[in-house]
Amino acid sequence: MSELSKISKFLSFILRHRPDDIGLKLDNKGWVFISELIKKAKPEVLLTKSLIQKIVVESDKQRFKISEDGLKIRANQGHSVKIDLGLKPTIPPAILYHGTATRFLDSIMQKGLTAGQRHHVHLSSDIETARAVGQRYGKPAILQINAEQMHNDGYQFFLSDNHVWLTNLVVNQYILRTLDS
Repeated sequence: MSELSKISKFLSFILRHRPDDIGLKLDNKGWVFISELIKKAKPEVLLTKSLIQKIVVESDKQRFKISEDGLKIRANQGHSVKIDLGLKPTIPPAILYHGTATRFLDSIMQKGLTAGQRHHVHLSSDIETARAVGQRYGKPAILQINAEQMHNDGYQFFLSDNHVWLTNLVVNQYILRTLDS
């Protein structure tokens, strides 16, 4: 694993789940001053503003966002700590996808998709992204979600800054089928 990848994982962990591990406190929108992050990450991780900017710009998953004034950073989605990303309800495409591992399928088909420790269920608009997510957890399975019907039935969807579709849950009746990976 590259050094940039390790630092990106560290930032994800701190900015999404455990800011208190290094003595950080996120504001109610999930932002933290970059200067404070750099100071509190030491000695575990040596960060610089230019390194953080490089990770934000070059990350294929676009997990982070730097504020317009360049002073703060936050994760785009995936938080388990309570924050308000200020996302507005958005009409989803007719079909969305969820990547998981085959070992979770029985439970999902019984209970649907729940956010678990996170704020939302994460969905993608393309099969390739769903497959990549599923592969992180084992043999991948891709679930096809009837987002149009969910929306028509009153479920809300949000689109994060890095184009991940979010919803509170997916009841199993909206899971159309499992696609072969």
